[in-house]
Amino acid sequence: TIAKRFERHFDGVLNALYLKQSNARAENLNGRIQNVKSIGRGYRSFENFRAATLFFFGDLDLYPHTHLDSAHQNSPNC
Repeated sequence: TIAKRFERHFDGVLNALYLKQSNARAENLNGRIQNVKSIGRGYRSFENFRAATLFFFGDLDLYPHTHLDSAHQNSPNC
């Protein structure tokens, strides 16, 4: 069974060895999303779960921006 499994995945194994890449980043993100899922102890809907995931991993800028912030960024002295 091991030989058959290796034969089925042979191309993928060769690509991983040749390109020296893995799916570690995807697995890391998946693990972090699963952690959010377990912390929430279940969500009433997929939209709530999606909102929580985007909140934690969506790189949202949650700091308020004021008129003074944008005026300061556009000044030539910065």
